[in-house]
Amino acid sequence: MSTLDTGLTLIRNASQRVAAANGYVGNAFKSWMPAGLYARALLIMIVPMVILQTVVAFVFMERHWNTVTRRLSAAVVQDIASLIDVYKGYPQDKERAQLRRIAQRLQLVVDFLPVSDMPPPGPKPFFSLLDQTLSVQIGRQIARPFWIDTVGRSNLVEIRIQLDDDVMRVFAQRSAAYASNSEIFIFWMLGTSSILLIVAVLFLRNQIKPILRLADAAESFGKGREAPNFRPRGASEVRRAAYAFLEMKSRIERSIEQRTAMLAGVSHDLRTILTRFKLELALIGDSPEVDAMRKDVDEMSGMLEDYLAFARGDGGENAQPTDMAAALEQLRGDAERNGHAATVTFHGLPVVTVKPAAFKRCLGNLVSNAARHANAISITGHRDHRYLTVTVNDDGPGIPAGMREEVFKPFLRLDGARNQDQGGSGLGLAIARDIARSHGGDITLGDSPMGGLRATVRIPV
Repeated sequence: MSTLDTGLTLIRNASQRVAAANGYVGNAFKSWMPAGLYARALLIMIVPMVILQTVVAFVFMERHWNTVTRRLSAAVVQDIASLIDVYKGYPQDKERAQLRRIAQRLQLVVDFLPVSDMPPPGPKPFFSLLDQTLSVQIGRQIARPFWIDTVGRSNLVEIRIQLDDDVMRVFAQRSAAYASNSEIFIFWMLGTSSILLIVAVLFLRNQIKPILRLADAAESFGKGREAPNFRPRGASEVRRAAYAFLEMKSRIERSIEQRTAMLAGVSHDLRTILTRFKLELALIGDSPEVDAMRKDVDEMSGMLEDYLAFARGDGGENAQPTDMAAALEQLRGDAERNGHAATVTFHGLPVVTVKPAAFKRCLGNLVSNAARHANAISITGHRDHRYLTVTVNDDGPGIPAGMREEVFKPFLRLDGARNQDQGGSGLGLAIARDIARSHGGDITLGDSPMGGLRATVRIPV
């Protein structure tokens, strides 16, 4: 392998590692980010503002506040050092009147204490910039044992310096050694930022509301429900999306209406022909051949109804609150009247907004499918804050796992475990799934604890 190939391999490996690291960081960042648009928009506003305020505060604190505080503290310590020089240079002034007069002009208050009144050095406050700055300046300019108190009195700073025979106690104005206006600046900066942030949050909330209304309307339409009082609002982009949604909804509804009208016409024509067949067969009289033809005509009528029901779907019916516990009891009664043992159990609030006739047909197809191949049926309903779940269990032969999705295809009828229904059209499960999906849910098949098939319908509430 040449040197060029080795270099290209190293570059390729490095780029793969960088891409993997970038993907890992991106996935971790996505997991930390909130999922909602409102929260993300708030972060887009808050994070730059916080970073800007932090940088400004740091620069101000570092370059202005600290610098001004150091200079003020150095000036105060320099005045104290000058008073110490006067103290040493005029020993004849026993009462220190001249020294106090000079201190008064420097806006300092000076008195002298016995050496025993020198407290031991105490712990320094961690966040006290004044305490740290004074300590550094006294150590540089005076270089004598000292004790300072910057928190005992709000407006004064007490400084004690050990001399040869006495302890000089000096009271200085806090404002003379500390840039107190810096805190006002920071509070003002945070206050104005908070007000601007509150205004931005309120404005953003009003901008997010039309998007949430559009999402609710689309979700309701996906569940087969109407979205009353929905109209485009908000920014131009949101209004454009809302108008596009309304136009799409209108096209879908027109398509369904056209298909329903066409099927109604076909149904009318075919029913007319079948009715003529029945009248002609009734005039012919009774014979084995005529009885067979009557059965064929009846089977054609049933198949026609199934085809039209599958093609028509649940269009034209409005969703309304329905007592699902009562609906399941009706299904149990129908199954028992046909000679099957059935039980019903329901948990949770029974009232659910569905298209009653269509959803009853969905559940009826599942129950009749179970009754066709089993002796015992168990129907269980459960409603929580998100979903309505209805399970239909039977003790029949079941359906092989590999065929559980195939049976939902139109016109498919099994020959093995579930024998071909001589009078069926193979549309029962297809119609049931179509109705469930029109409500925003689905139907799944699985193994039943009773030994047969379990059909589970789940729709959002």
